Amino acid sequence: MSARRRAAGRLQTGILPGVSVPPFSPQPEITAPQKTRVLLLCGGQSGEHAVSLMSAQSVLAALPASHFEVTPLVIDAAGRWLGRADTARVLGGAQDSAAPVSSELRPYEVAGFDVIWPLLHGPNGEDGTVQGFLTLTGAAYVGSGVLGSAASMDKVMTKQVLASVGVPQVEYRLVTRQAWRSAPESVRIAAGSLGYPQFVKPANLGSSVGISRAAGPEDLEAALDLAFSLDRRVILEAAASHKPRELEVGILGNDAPQASPVGELRFEALFYDYTTKYTEGQASMHIPAPVPAEVAIRVRELALTAFKALDCAGLARIDFFYVEETGELYLNEVNTMPGFTTTSMYPKLWEAAGLSYAELVTRLVELAQEER
Repeated sequence: MSARRRAAGRLQTGILPGVSVPPFSPQPEITAPQKTRVLLLCGGQSGEHAVSLMSAQSVLAALPASHFEVTPLVIDAAGRWLGRADTARVLGGAQDSAAPVSSELRPYEVAGFDVIWPLLHGPNGEDGTVQGFLTLTGAAYVGSGVLGSAASMDKVMTKQVLASVGVPQVEYRLVTRQAWRSAPESVRIAAGSLGYPQFVKPANLGSSVGISRAAGPEDLEAALDLAFSLDRRVILEAAASHKPRELEVGILGNDAPQASPVGELRFEALFYDYTTKYTEGQASMHIPAPVPAEVAIRVRELALTAFKALDCAGLARIDFFYVEETGELYLNEVNTMPGFTTTSMYPKLWEAAGLSYAELVTRLVELAQEER
């Protein structure tokens, strides 16, 4: 018997009395967990193209590299899906996405990723069109599906759905481009029935793009012409008798959503227009909103009701008007893919709830992978 075998025999018979030595087995090799592959779509063909790019830059910086392998992809204003080099150029600061394209990703190739984040605002991005395409590829994606996206994007459809579940809203009228061209006097009468001032809005845009405040009948024509240059459906909304306060709440989750603390936007402009929204110092956020507890509770309850009624998923920012003098609350609109920079209201609302920006974006990718 060799010396090696004799030594093995002594070990097996217990050279240390009372100690049992298990047979040797190799330890499994420790490997790093596989990263989730995320495709971040941004840009898009709507008037909110630049807003989407800013949101994407923030998300790119925040998704933990230890868990995610993120590929950004810019969709330019002409609808081209740019390649990696052009995407890097656009997101790096040279945001002229109309420049010649060196390479393009074919849209159907998105199926190779674990999760798609369509960080797109407005038409051809937030309205169910991209969501329908992603559904056909079988890819998991962040945010609402086709129904929730489409119903929430169209302001008139949103109001019709929410009226059916008793959510309070300001009085409104729907006007089509064809009606304005063929029967302008009827449109003027419909507008007059709401009283002035009133707000004239494209039905399918966000970020306050194309919205006008018509102080009187003399302002109506220019306001309608602007709105109809952007959409074939326009909504006229009555203004509250007193200037309302603007409250916002964030919703996070799928079929068991949660509501954030309520925030308030304050500004000096007559309404929260595009310039006020995206010019530093023009508006301020107050989280939590300094409102009575019962008002904050009611806002959160109504927001959750709206989120479920519209079949939203993942996230939404839901905006309200609060008339302090009367205690009235009106739901203004539902945003299924709100602005997502680190200073945007939606992330700030969840930060106030104790969820950091990095934790929030991670949670949204996880929600995309949940089965609904």
